[in-house]
Amino acid sequence: MTRNVFCRKYQQELEGLDSPPYPGPRGQEIYETVSKRAWEEWQAQQTMLINEKQLSLVDPSTRKYLQGEMEKFLAGEDYDQAEGYVPPDAGDA
Repeated sequence: MTRNVFCRKYQQELEGLDSPPYPGPRGQEIYETVSKRAWEEWQAQQTMLINEKQLSLVDPSTRKYLQGEMEKFLAGEDYDQAEGYVPPDAGDA
């Protein structure tokens, strides 16, 4: 059975995550306020940032940077993107 959440990125009821993505209160907050769609899109965006910017997850400053970008992405704010990346036009879909 799926469960819905009011997604803070899309500002509408959407299918929620199956389980919290992180342990603790931060993971629970994401679980309760972020849709599966938004989380999957963030995962793709995060992978692109790591690959294109050649980031090392061993570096604490990289993890802090990605955490900040995740917050901006999930809040629907402007977020960092890979150099030269042009998002697909929603009208083309």
